[in-house]
Amino acid sequence: MTREEFAESLEVSVARAFASARPSRRDLERYLTGLHVADLALACACALGRDAAWDRFVLDHRPVLYRAADALDPTGGARELADSLYADLYGIAEAGTAAERRSLFRYFHGRSSLATWLRAVLAQRHVDALRARRRMESLPEEEDAIPAVAAAEPDPDRASLGRLIEAALRGAIDRLPAKDRLRLRSYYAVEMTLAQIGRITGEHEATVSRHLSRTRRDLRSAVEQDLRDHAQLSDAQISRALELAIEDPGALDLRQVFNLASDRKEPL
Repeated sequence: MTREEFAESLEVSVARAFASARPSRRDLERYLTGLHVADLALACACALGRDAAWDRFVLDHRPVLYRAADALDPTGGARELADSLYADLYGIAEAGTAAERRSLFRYFHGRSSLATWLRAVLAQRHVDALRARRRMESLPEEEDAIPAVAAAEPDPDRASLGRLIEAALRGAIDRLPAKDRLRLRSYYAVEMTLAQIGRITGEHEATVSRHLSRTRRDLRSAVEQDLRDHAQLSDAQISRALELAIEDPGALDLRQVFNLASDRKEPL
């Protein structure tokens, strides 16, 4: 890359990071010092279509993508997704159009390592593919749908435990910081992608993913603590309540939870 090309990539990264405010010199120096500049230079050179950069990228990062794909799907099913990512990274324009080639690399700004960013992109593509597949799956034929089974005895604990865990979850969500609720609602209720949420919160996709994972752990701990302290449930009863919630989420569907929350005009 030329000095001017790299300077432009740094300007884009800074503009992205400080979109809502003008950074002080100290903040700017701290930000630039923390960038993964070698990875940023490689990504920008790839986005410009430089052959040498692509040779380096394939050599260094194809193994990274394949290891991430195998972690997502040990059967090898995600490797095809990893290979298909190259077209978007290169930025192939639609056939028969004069559209400018726009590389997916333009969303990489050097705030994380390139390997971390690639794993986050691949993971989100994998999640999106699973969601699309589930929406497209048809219901089984009626005669093959569900084998006949003897009528099960009603579970006497299901209704009471369900009400307790629902109340505990709603309370835990209400106590979350506003930004955690925003990410949770955007991802699970609105079904936005990590990239879309990141544009709202001003965070990288990998950062959004880490925050979502932490929030899920915090919610589970808060629910268990509430059931133990306020509902006076034993550990065995708490485990049973969580099992029932997994078997039949019912009112625990976060889309329903957040719709009810928005009806109360509470900030999210």
